[in-house]
Amino acid sequence: MTLLTLDLFLVGCGVVLAAVGALVAWDVTHPQRWGSAIFWLLLAVAVGLGKWLPPIAVGYAVLGLTSLVATKRVGAPQFARVDSAVLTKRAEVLGNRLLWPVLWVPVVAIVGGAGLDWVKFGDVSLVNPKQVAQSALGLGCVVGLAAALRTTGERPLAAAREGGRLLQLLSWSLILPAMLAALGGIMAKAGVGGVIAGLVATALPVQFPLVAVVAYCGGMVLFTVLLGNAFAAFPVMTLGVGLPFIVQTHGGDPAVMGTLGMLSGYCGTLVTPMAANFNVVPARLLELKDDYAVIKAQAPFAGAIWLFNVGLMYGCVY
Repeated sequence: MTLLTLDLFLVGCGVVLAAVGALVAWDVTHPQRWGSAIFWLLLAVAVGLGKWLPPIAVGYAVLGLTSLVATKRVGAPQFARVDSAVLTKRAEVLGNRLLWPVLWVPVVAIVGGAGLDWVKFGDVSLVNPKQVAQSALGLGCVVGLAAALRTTGERPLAAAREGGRLLQLLSWSLILPAMLAALGGIMAKAGVGGVIAGLVATALPVQFPLVAVVAYCGGMVLFTVLLGNAFAAFPVMTLGVGLPFIVQTHGGDPAVMGTLGMLSGYCGTLVTPMAANFNVVPARLLELKDDYAVIKAQAPFAGAIWLFNVGLMYGCVY
């Protein structure tokens, strides 16, 4: 038996999303009131109750989410700006105590990830050993939230209200990583990796170890740019290029290949608008004039890191 399961934290996330949907429905000034409310409530159901629902029901919920986004029924209201003088005065009162709730999250996640699986009460385990990292992160978020409420003296509803404000600004981009990762899994199941392997073998001299490394790292970047997520690109490129050519043909180390391959994929994340939650949303939150300002600033570093990854993989994977 396990006390803190990943399902418990997902239900908690669903409750928060449902609270956001209820607050949106209550807001009569919201320009896209009902579409946004339904979006967050559907997401709450999919996240919080998805495990216990039939897969087809979750599929229809996802179709409903995408339909609302495609028809531009989801948006955020114009939030009232808080007087900067009021914020400054309150920050001066709280001082550095504002940092402690934030620091609790990584501290609990790191310490819990290293030791929560050892905590037992007789035959009852605190966390599932296979989910210890995720459970530790979820526990860290709960501790950080409790610390923030205690520090600021706010009620729990403030967390839903202020967290909902940020969620509405992120909007549909919040679900993009999960959906793209699922797309990568579908592509792998459909045999796209085998097709890519045939194309690469035909077009490139992968009998040379360096060419195989460049093809794998380059493919990770290309598919990440197209799909917006390195997790979506990883199963496709690893099955199509990494395993058949680097590991099986040249005897490369799969652990080194996978680690540096994912890092190469992240170089693609830095330069694609498909990774909207990383590259487009920050520009809008900061009210930059150019939606692609973040990408332009990151592109030189992405190229330099990718070249370093190729050299490091070639030197270490064989």
